[in-house]
Amino acid sequence: MTSTPGQDEPLPDVAPRLRDLRRRGGLTLEAAAARAGLSPAHLSRLETGQRQPSLPMLLALARTYGTSVSELLGETAPERDPVVRAGTVEPADAGGWTYWPTGNPGRAMQALRLHVPPGPQDGLVRVHPGEEWLYVLKGELRLTLGEAVDRLAPGDSAHFDSMTPHRIAAASPGGVDLLFVHTLLRSPVADLCLGNGRAPRPHGTP
Repeated sequence: MTSTPGQDEPLPDVAPRLRDLRRRGGLTLEAAAARAGLSPAHLSRLETGQRQPSLPMLLALARTYGTSVSELLGETAPERDPVVRAGTVEPADAGGWTYWPTGNPGRAMQALRLHVPPGPQDGLVRVHPGEEWLYVLKGELRLTLGEAVDRLAPGDSAHFDSMTPHRIAAASPGGVDLLFVHTLLRSPVADLCLGNGRAPRPHGTP
């Protein structure tokens, strides 16, 4: 899912930062796009500021470049304090999703608080190395893991291997709020999974 003009506030400096991270990693546009599950044309539009990335795209690109969504957006903490105080983190919107970082940038494990709005969530099928854990705070969540579909209520959680094709969507009229933790994996094993001669399934492919 991509933003339409005026839908969201612009994300400052994302385009040049994406381009710089790719070049510093020695990746061609085609190689980086394949690892993130995007088309080269789509990644090129993101790098030139013609499109704004959705939150799932930011997550995929952060994993590709071995960084965090916070750092990708230029949100760096002055000090790495292990405690994150309520009210010290500003929410950010991407593709209609709202998120609040709940951990420090630069860690191998990234924690977010998310609000997923109601309505169809097309283009959000994801496959990548690592693990994910989520916990429903408010509303109901529709979680698709492979062929299985579950509805999660407040207090329910899920912990799964993120190589399983997965999709999350709100199952309640007011959307769903959840805690979300994912790992950032960059290793020869991850590169093998992502670059074994087959391009990963693009976002939105059933």
